[in-house]
Amino acid sequence: MIALLLLLTACGNGTQTTTEAPETETETTTASNGTDGALKLGSLLPITGDLAQYGTTMQDTAQLLIETANACDGALGQPVELVSEDDQTDPAAGASGMTKLAEVDRVAGVIGAAGSAVSSAAVDIAVRNQVVQISPSSTSPEFTERARQGDFDGFWFRTAPPDTFQGDALAQLAREEGFENVAVLAINNDYGNGLVQAFTTAFTAEGGTVINEANPTLYSEGATTFDSELAAAFSGDPDAVLLVAYPETGSLILKSAYEQGLLDGETQILLTDGMKTDQLAELVGRDPDGGYIVSGVIGTAPSAGGPGLDAFQEIYTSRFNRDPNVFDPNTWDAAAVLLLAAESAQGTTGAALKDQIREVANAPGQEVSDICEALALVRDGQPINYEGASGSVDFNDEGDVVGAYDVWTITDGGSLEVQSTIEVGVD
Repeated sequence: MIALLLLLTACGNGTQTTTEAPETETETTTASNGTDGALKLGSLLPITGDLAQYGTTMQDTAQLLIETANACDGALGQPVELVSEDDQTDPAAGASGMTKLAEVDRVAGVIGAAGSAVSSAAVDIAVRNQVVQISPSSTSPEFTERARQGDFDGFWFRTAPPDTFQGDALAQLAREEGFENVAVLAINNDYGNGLVQAFTTAFTAEGGTVINEANPTLYSEGATTFDSELAAAFSGDPDAVLLVAYPETGSLILKSAYEQGLLDGETQILLTDGMKTDQLAELVGRDPDGGYIVSGVIGTAPSAGGPGLDAFQEIYTSRFNRDPNVFDPNTWDAAAVLLLAAESAQGTTGAALKDQIREVANAPGQEVSDICEALALVRDGQPINYEGASGSVDFNDEGDVVGAYDVWTITDGGSLEVQSTIEVGVD
């Protein structure tokens, strides 16, 4: 195992993790956003809060990428430093964390946030300070529109496709399942509202009906009871209810639906990437006969199927003795393109990085997935086309990627199983 100096403090507001090079002395790193020296990056991920089940493994993945790169000479001939902040799945905490990373730690780029609402609160701070923000999982279509309007000045990217594509995938899945009438129940934030709109547009275009289209059922972030929302969503006997939620609250909603007798098999439950976790069955619980309440639910999530996936999985499982989580490949790729952009730019500022991200991630260039091989090629002056673990990682003008979506379910045994893949966003 690679020797690594990790400085860890307890999780919470202001939580910071610093990852440095193998066998480095405890000297002060002089790199900062806007100065020469070692590359300093930040991560802004949910170590606590509703998305902690994703954020903790995403943080591990970001650190693992830095470890791996530092073992092969880092970037610009120096070890890369990672300074990490817990966004607590909270927009205010995310804004505070980004302010610290950009203005105090003076990082060149930030991996995160996870939730769209948190990224929305943080991105203007990043842009103002000329810090590249690259999210592994913020999928709201709002970012595409704002990028198109020029709000981000090229400092925003993401390695998960926007929910305009997931809306298409969900609509295709619903029609394939024979659903004609679907109700929506969603968290009232950027993620929930964006995905509801994307699904509604796509599903109705295919001839389906969203029965509460005029008044979608939304629940507040932080809510703990959902009786009225469930009554509204299940009224009218829809063929399916699309639940857009995160694991902590989403599991409470599903448990409450079961207790109210709404999960009787007459109405299917459709889920999204926000609920794709191996722990879902245990979070919701069992019925009196010992069966899992959520057995048979179906959902969609971005498919990790890039050329670098197998190698990433091998590195990840060897390091952590577990399978990667849903957005871990996207996190690996987000960190990788930041390092490659710095090497290509021969600079450690956000302005330098943002102009090189497409140069190292998009064609033309030699296709390469291994981070150390990619860094070596860039050092030798060779053009590269980084092909990632999550996908090809080709960024368009808005900083978006396209991709495929897994159709997943929970088996009778409580495990998460991918059934098929839906291609979207590709001509």
